[in-house]
Amino acid sequence: MRILYIAPRYHTNQIPVMEGLTEHGHQVCFVSHYVGKVEDYSCITPVIAGYSKLFLMIEKFYISLWGRKDSKASDMKLKYGFPPMGRIREIVKKFEPEVVIVRERSVYSIFACQALRHYSCIKILYNQSPLWEKEIKTDLPHRIVKSLLPAVRMTPVLGNRKEGRQKDPKAFFVPFVMKPELAFKEKQWFCGEVIRLLCVGKYEQRKNIHMLLEIFNELQTEFSIKLTIIGECSNDFQLKYRENLQRYMEINSLQEKVRLCSNFSRQQMKEAYQQADLFVLPSTAEPASISQLEAMSFSVPVICSDTNGTACYVDEGETGYLFKDNSKTDLEKVMRKALYSKERLKEMGKNSYDKIMNSCSYERYYQGLCQCMEMYSSHMDRESKTKQM
Repeated sequence: MRILYIAPRYHTNQIPVMEGLTEHGHQVCFVSHYVGKVEDYSCITPVIAGYSKLFLMIEKFYISLWGRKDSKASDMKLKYGFPPMGRIREIVKKFEPEVVIVRERSVYSIFACQALRHYSCIKILYNQSPLWEKEIKTDLPHRIVKSLLPAVRMTPVLGNRKEGRQKDPKAFFVPFVMKPELAFKEKQWFCGEVIRLLCVGKYEQRKNIHMLLEIFNELQTEFSIKLTIIGECSNDFQLKYRENLQRYMEINSLQEKVRLCSNFSRQQMKEAYQQADLFVLPSTAEPASISQLEAMSFSVPVICSDTNGTACYVDEGETGYLFKDNSKTDLEKVMRKALYSKERLKEMGKNSYDKIMNSCSYERYYQGLCQCMEMYSSHMDRESKTKQM
C-alpha cells in the first residue's frame, strides 16, 4: 500500500510508525511543512513542501511588527501557514498514494485537501483531540472546517468515556507506536543508590520546568536524587527560559544535582532514557506527550498531568502516577510517593515496559488504520448513493 502523510514536521513520534510500515512492505512518503531542530532520517527522508510564497511574505511582515514582542510569532506558520498548491499536486502525482493522512484541522491541511480534491484516494484526518470529547461542536465555523477536511478521523488520545462524553462515529482510536527498547531484566537501576529523574520538554513556560526545579529543591534534602532536563532550545524565548532555570540552579546550589541539556539527537535521547529511574513531565496544556511513552518503552515509570492526552496510557499506581494539572502541591505529593520506595519504582518500570508491549504495537496501529479506511469507503458509498437518489 502507498501511504502519504502530510504534517508540520517529521516528529520523533512518527518514526516507529514509519519503521513498522516500511518493514511490512508498504511504501511511505512523508511530506512536512518544515524541518525541525533535531530529526532522524534513518528510516525515511521527508519531502519538505514548505509554504506558499504569498504566505511567507505575510509572515515576514507580521514578524517585522511583532516578532520581538510575541513569543508565539514563530507559531504563525502552524496556525495560518498554507502550502504551495502546485508543489503538493506535484508530490501527489509523482507518488500516487492510495491513502493520504493529513495532520490537524489546520489551514495547511485544508489547502492540501483542496489540492487532493479530485484525486481518487482514501483521505484520513489525524489529530490529538480525544476520541471521547466533552461535546461535538456543530456551530457553523466548525461545520465549514470539517466539510473541507476528511470526515474520518484517527487519534492516539482516548479521553474519558465515563463523564458522559461524546464520540464521533467516524473517529477511531489508533495508538502511538512504540518499540520496546529496554526490557526490565536488562535495566540497571539506581546508579550509586541515587534515583535519577528525567524530564523532557521544550524550554517554555507551559512545560512548568521551573515548578519542577522548585519541587526538586525541596525533595533533594529528603531523598538521594539527581535530575536531568532535556529540552528544545531553538529561539530567543526558549533560550531566555533556560537561562532563568540556570540562574535558579546557581542561586540554590543545584549544579551538581541538576543537568540542563538541549537539542539531543535520537541516540542521545536513548542513552538518557536508559539511565533514568523515574520520568517526570510537569507540563500543562499537553495535548499528547510522546516522551513519557518513550520512557515507558525503556522500563521507566512515569509521572504526568491528569489532563495530558497520553495520560490514558498511564495506569495509576501501576505504571506511574497522575497529578492534578498545574498543581505544584499535588505534583510534589505524587513525586514523594514515587520516591519513597525503590522496589515499587522497579515494579512500575516492569509494568511500563509490558504496557508498551501490549498497547503500542505496530499491529494495533495498523488495525486502527484499516478501520479508518473501511469507514472512509463506507462513507463514500453512502454519499454516492445519496447523490444518485
